[in-house]
Amino acid sequence: MDNRLFRDAMGKFATGVTVILTETDGDPHGMTANAFMSVSLDPKLVVISIKENARMLSKIQESKKFSVNILAAQQEDISMIFAGQLKDQQVSFGRLADMPVIPDALAQVACEVSAEYVEGDHTLFIGRVKDIKLEDGNPLLYFAGRYRNLEDLAEVSN
Repeated sequence: MDNRLFRDAMGKFATGVTVILTETDGDPHGMTANAFMSVSLDPKLVVISIKENARMLSKIQESKKFSVNILAAQQEDISMIFAGQLKDQQVSFGRLADMPVIPDALAQVACEVSAEYVEGDHTLFIGRVKDIKLEDGNPLLYFAGRYRNLEDLAEVSN
């Protein structure tokens, strides 16, 4: 099977959009990701997946912590900044459990790395959740290679 077929099949799974942040030497570092999921309620654990050639990989390995910021529908520009699609844009950060977070994200989840596993061309980081902050709103979604919102998906299904 070719890579395009695999990517197209995976793109049929609608996901939320997150920005993963960490901090080294007082400097925040981030990337847009949709490879995120909850793992356990007791203890509270999540997992993120970082590609082997991503700059974030060594940053998280160094800091041993990260935050997951689940973006709201109106935060597409934030996603594009951390995906490298919008250049020279400034982002302000909030703080949660001594971690940088994205203000107004639907959820901010601060984590300490409890384990890491190399699988294929990615490293999976298991994060022990230290703190959470929630906001009301609708999620930013990604489906079939495009940003979407809940109203878009309703139109796609009709």
